[in-house]
Amino acid sequence: MRYTRISTYEMTNGTFDELTSITEKGVLRTFESLPGFLNFGLADIGDRKVVSISIWETREAAEKSALVAASWVKDNIADRVRLVTGHVGSLALFHGVPAAA
Repeated sequence: MRYTRISTYEMTNGTFDELTSITEKGVLRTFESLPGFLNFGLADIGDRKVVSISIWETREAAEKSALVAASWVKDNIADRVRLVTGHVGSLALFHGVPAAA
């Protein structure tokens, strides 16, 4: 079984595009170096709200990622976002098709 960490944030400063660029160069690179990392995504859900979704091989890896993310946010984008919710859970189904070339 795989595990997911889903966090919601409120943007307090800047734009979603700016946040995406900072996140892609920062926390994504950090997550990629952690054992058990599989996927990461960031979604703009409107009204200055953002959802961060990551998928991990183990619950322990997903839970550790929450601590890593909190530290990274504090050090890098605390002036841009505020954590609203954070959850780790079992991932029962996640299916897709290959991206078009």
